[in-house]
Amino acid sequence: MAAAAERFARLSTPAKLLLILTAALLPIGFGLGWVAYAGIREANATLQAQSNDKARNAARAIESLVARNALALRVAANGRMEGPDPCGPVQRSLTIAPAVAQQFRLETPEGQPMCSVGDIGDTGLLSPVAPGDIRLRVAPDEDSLILQVGVVGGIATTTLSTTELRSAALDGGSVVHGVAIKDGQRQIDIMSAEENSEPGHEPSVTRWAIANGRLMVEVEGQVPTVTTGDRIVILLPVVMWFIAALMTWLMVTRLLIRPLRRLQRVVSQYEPGGPALELPRKLGPATEIQELRDAFARAVTRVQESEGEMTAALEGQRRLVREVHHRVKNNLQVIASLLSIHGRTTESEAGRAAYGAIGRRVSALAIVHRNHYAEMEENRGISIRPLLSELAAELRAGAPEQARRVSVDLEVEPLHTTQDVAVSVAFLITEVVEFAMLNRPSDPVEISLRRTSELTARMTLASPVLNPDAEDVREQVQFERIIAGLAKQLRSTLDRRLGRYSVDLPVFPGR
Repeated sequence: MAAAAERFARLSTPAKLLLILTAALLPIGFGLGWVAYAGIREANATLQAQSNDKARNAARAIESLVARNALALRVAANGRMEGPDPCGPVQRSLTIAPAVAQQFRLETPEGQPMCSVGDIGDTGLLSPVAPGDIRLRVAPDEDSLILQVGVVGGIATTTLSTTELRSAALDGGSVVHGVAIKDGQRQIDIMSAEENSEPGHEPSVTRWAIANGRLMVEVEGQVPTVTTGDRIVILLPVVMWFIAALMTWLMVTRLLIRPLRRLQRVVSQYEPGGPALELPRKLGPATEIQELRDAFARAVTRVQESEGEMTAALEGQRRLVREVHHRVKNNLQVIASLLSIHGRTTESEAGRAAYGAIGRRVSALAIVHRNHYAEMEENRGISIRPLLSELAAELRAGAPEQARRVSVDLEVEPLHTTQDVAVSVAFLITEVVEFAMLNRPSDPVEISLRRTSELTARMTLASPVLNPDAEDVREQVQFERIIAGLAKQLRSTLDRRLGRYSVDLPVFPGR
């Protein structure tokens, strides 16, 4: 269930609407279609039952005609077969009988003709009929129905034409389209179904036994078929579902999804600080999407205004910080100059050395601020290589007279670091170079800086004066203590070896 819900959630909005409409309307459409089909089927069943009733009535009317003629002929001929002209009394008797055939033929019990009235047509060879018996058969020319009645003293024979049979079948308003009578060998087509066929109807044939099963009447009626209109009525609910789903899908796609995608594409391509956001003006007739577009425009305008204000504030802050660093650098340079002046006017050698040492440290701090001031435009921190180059030149320039020949060799990769690290590095190099100038001015000081990882670099200071084991000398002990403190400022462990001190520095990632 959860997987199905997740798959449904990943579908597009038109697909979701199509599935929802299908789940909601399609069962109703099938239900209404089934109701329409059941109604049409029930109506057709009713029409079929009506057609069967009409066929039954037609068959009964034919049977009634046959029975009436058989009875009239029996009554008229029974007991009147004697005399030279028996047909006269029979004819007079039939004349007064309503709706019976007036033509007949009288025969002896052996089948020999006695007399006849009217033309009963070709009856073919007929077998004798016992008194009281009735025999029915189709004439050889299949144009009439032969009726034989056995009476006392002979046989009475008459025929019923197709016209009489058709009139009987249609008597009483029964609407039938085809009637045929069969005796097992021959058939009379009283009415032709092909001549009476109706468009949009299909034949319905029923068979009825009459005259105690002697004849079979086949009646054909016409019942309506399921027409194209009926099929449309049955399928109309499903068609309505299809049209509703299609129209909903098209409207949602054209009026909502496409404008929203255009709006999304334009908003996604917008970059702060780039070209102004130009939202499409035509997004369809949906006022909600137009209001959404205007809301996006107002939000972006407010963001741009806020970014402008933030940029202006940041620029003001940057200028203020630059000014602070500039003033700090100038003040440090003024202090270094004052220390240099006081150092030159001091008479004692120790005082001049003290002023010089303090001045060199103040100058180192001023160099850090000057480099930080220069690197603020790029906002990448302080570049270590120019900082160390300037610091080495400043240390050589401010060295005592006897140490002016000291050499500071640099092998530094182009790395950047923070101001706090730069201050500690500047003080560390100042302490090492000054200690070397005061103790071994003839030996060079080598400084190297190499990246060891994405965020660290190793700085190595090499000079013969660096001896971590000389703990008996007071100046060495104080120097080691200062160097250890500066290493702690760098949050690194100082690697002390004879003639070489190393420490790890945090640096910015390379670009």
